[in-house]
Amino acid sequence: MTTPKQIVVLDGHPDPNTHHLCHALAAHYEEGASRAGHKANLIRIADLDFPVLQKPSEFQDQPTPTALEPARDLILAADHVVLVYPLWLGTLPAYTKAFLEQIFHYDTAFEKGPDNAWPEGKMKGKSARIIVTMGMPALVYRFWYGAHSLKNLERNIFRFIGFAPVRSTLLGMVEQANEKTVSGWLKKMEDLGRKSA
Repeated sequence: MTTPKQIVVLDGHPDPNTHHLCHALAAHYEEGASRAGHKANLIRIADLDFPVLQKPSEFQDQPTPTALEPARDLILAADHVVLVYPLWLGTLPAYTKAFLEQIFHYDTAFEKGPDNAWPEGKMKGKSARIIVTMGMPALVYRFWYGAHSLKNLERNIFRFIGFAPVRSTLLGMVEQANEKTVSGWLKKMEDLGRKSA
């Protein structure tokens, strides 16, 4: 039997309209995790109201906005973090990126290294999965475009602050997907949630 984990599912679609596939994917992952006995929390970024960082000093010196403190605390306490988002202009939506910038403030995500040298990530011991939906075929994004924005997110944000392993799931041609395909994706999310993978 899988050891119960604390899981945070970040629904990164910035539109609160409930018809989006990302909302369903995130909800099914959370549902699968909860049914398996994990303590799972779903955070819909579209429902949150927070400012966008505009100055380096805000990242370096300012605390996490009060509105995001509950989300930050859940992520800090989590064993496994899942981020679901749609691919927009080749990367994640701006509001989703703004959420990550506010959550992973310098004092939240890093600690000073020996002799105040290169900072070290505070998220060690946590795993992550990134789930991306897109209009193009997933293989085209991964191999023709090199999954550049996903690799940047994995390497320069998640792994940089300590998450490991960081896994990914790409779902392509979502606008053309029929009911059977979508049903299979939702079942896959439940299975991943159950395994906390």
